Amino acid sequence: MRALVFRGVTRFVIITNAIVGISFSSLELSAKSGSESYRLPRPLDDKDFYDENSPPEEKVFLGNLLFFDKELSGNLNISCATCHHPLSDLGDGLSLPVGEGALGLGITRNTGEGADSIHERVPRNAPPVFSMGVTLFDTIFHDGRIQKDPDFPSGIKSPAGDNLPEGLDNVLAAQAMFPVTSGTEMAGQAGENEIADAAALGDLAGEDGVWSLLADRLKAIPMYVEFFIKAFDDVNEAEDITFVHAANAIAAFEAASWPANNSRFDDFLRGDPKALTYQERRGMKLFYGKANCVDCHSGPLLSDFNFYAIAMPQLGPGKGVGIEGREDFGRELVTGNPSDRYKFRTPTLRNVALTAPYGHSGAFNTLEGVVRHQLDPVYSLYNYDWANFVAPYREDLAEIDFWVMDKSDLVEAIADANELKKNNRLRARDVGDIVAFLKSLTDSGTIDLRHDVPSFVPSGLPIYE
Repeated sequence: MRALVFRGVTRFVIITNAIVGISFSSLELSAKSGSESYRLPRPLDDKDFYDENSPPEEKVFLGNLLFFDKELSGNLNISCATCHHPLSDLGDGLSLPVGEGALGLGITRNTGEGADSIHERVPRNAPPVFSMGVTLFDTIFHDGRIQKDPDFPSGIKSPAGDNLPEGLDNVLAAQAMFPVTSGTEMAGQAGENEIADAAALGDLAGEDGVWSLLADRLKAIPMYVEFFIKAFDDVNEAEDITFVHAANAIAAFEAASWPANNSRFDDFLRGDPKALTYQERRGMKLFYGKANCVDCHSGPLLSDFNFYAIAMPQLGPGKGVGIEGREDFGRELVTGNPSDRYKFRTPTLRNVALTAPYGHSGAFNTLEGVVRHQLDPVYSLYNYDWANFVAPYREDLAEIDFWVMDKSDLVEAIADANELKKNNRLRARDVGDIVAFLKSLTDSGTIDLRHDVPSFVPSGLPIYE
C-alpha cells in the first residue's frame, strides 16, 4: 500500500514563457501561455480513495489471493491476473485478450491447443486497473455498463439490473462480479462445466447461478474459509461466504495496491516546478491548450468519464450485433440509444505509457500512434496499419479479427459517427512533446510490480501455467 503525499503550498512556476500560478487551496490550477489559458487538475488527496487508501490488511491479502486464483474460472484455467498481470503492467500487452482456454501470459499467450483452444478472442481490450480505487472512478468498462446509480437497489447500474446483490463496497467491487460470468473470459463454454452452463443461461444471482456456484467452491477450501473469517466481520463460518465478499476483497486489493498517484506530473501539481522536463512542460501546455486533449481527458484522473465516437478501428469478434453479429456498437449496447453507437468511455491516462495497446479494440500499439489518430481520426481510420494489431495468430480468428475493417460500408459508418474534429494547429514536433508529457504520468512505484504476485493460492492451482 502506498500513502499519498500532499503538500498544501502556493508557488509560482516558470514554464518556458508561461507563468503558472499554483494554488493548492483551490480545486484546480490556473495556467496561462501567451493568449491561451487553461486549467490543470488538482492533485489527488488521500480522501479521493476508498477507505482513504487503507482498507483492512486482511481484506487486501485475501483479495490478492483471489485475484491470482484460477478457482474463480469455470474450467480452473484462468484468473483475473491472467489478463491483468503485474508483469504486463496490469494488462496483457495484447490488442484483444486471449481468454479462457489459452496458455501462457502476456504477449507470449497462445490460443490454446486442440479441443481446449479458445472459442474466440475477448471482444475488447483488457483495460489496466491503475487508480481504480479513486472514488471519482465511477464508470467502469469501455461502454460504461458499470456505473454508480442510486436508482438501483445495490446503488450500482450493471448488466445484472436489479439482480445485482447488495453489499458491494463500490463500483470496483461490482466490476469484479462480471468477468467470471463471461464464456470467453473466465466461465468457459456451455457444456464444459456447471458455471459455464449457468452463465450461458444468464443465471448469475440464482441459487444455482454463477456467483453461488463460485462461492460454493470457495467454501470448500478450508484456507479460504479461514481468510474470509479474518477479513469480514459478517463471516463466521463457511456458509456465510458469498461472492460479494470475494468481489469486495478483490476490489480492496486493487485499490490499495495500484493507486498510481505519484508520478512526476503529480509532483509538479503538488508544487515541485522541476518535476517536469522542458519538453514535458511543452507537451503539458499543448495537452491543456491547442491540442485540446483536456476537452475529454480532464480532472485528476485525466478522464471526464463521458463517451465519444472517435473513429477507432473495429477489430476482433464484435459484440454480437450488426451484420453477422461482428460489430461493436459501444455505448449503444448499454443505453439502447442509436445516437450512442460507436461511443466509448474516455480512458484515464494515469500510467498510460505502460498500458499499450490503446483503444477499446487495442487498435494502436504505441502512444504516438494513438495520439496521431486523435489528431485526424477519419484519415487514421481509413489508413489503419494492421501492424498495430498485437495478437497470437490463428487463421480462423484472423478472418474474424479483420471482418469489419474489410467492409467499406461499415468503416464509413464508423467514420460518419466520429465526433472528434481534425486538429490542424500542431507542428511536427508537437506530437513528440505530447507523448513526453504522457510519459510523465507514470508512477515509478508501479513499474516493478513483482511483489504483488503471491507465492501460492489456497486452491493449490498453478499461478503461471
